[in-house]
Amino acid sequence: MLKGFFGAAKQAKRDDAELGKGVWRRAHDRFRRGLDRFHQMLEGLAETEPVAGQQAQATENYEAMVVLADELADLLPVVREIAAEAQKIAPSDGMEIPLGTGGYLNDVHRELSRAGNSLAAAAEALALVRLGVGEVSGVVLKAGIVGQHVALANDLLHKTSSTGG
Repeated sequence: MLKGFFGAAKQAKRDDAELGKGVWRRAHDRFRRGLDRFHQMLEGLAETEPVAGQQAQATENYEAMVVLADELADLLPVVREIAAEAQKIAPSDGMEIPLGTGGYLNDVHRELSRAGNSLAAAAEALALVRLGVGEVSGVVLKAGIVGQHVALANDLLHKTSSTGG
């Protein structure tokens, strides 16, 4: 227990150093919470008893969602990198998005926020699949939107910061 406590404390200090305590940290943490929620719903899907005669479809759906969960998890280091780089460019310890030339940091933050919100929507869609009232295609669609927002945030940050602001 103590090892877990100290590990969490060290991670919090590392997060503070890399991400600050402002908008970039909150955008990263929102994404991480959405990812945690997606994985919770995936665990619930694994525990759900399939309808008689639909075992093969349930297994196929679960396997597809595992692949999707892995793809979403692969985005977390990218989100962290974007947030950390944005923190270096324009440190934030409050609720205000730091100003950048042309307002591009506003756009970067907006896309990170949208990625986190879209991830929460994907988790919600997975919950509906788990309850038997949603479609796997809806989860796939929402997860694709998450990736688009992360890619756009990355492009906005690097295109603008590499041209001098």
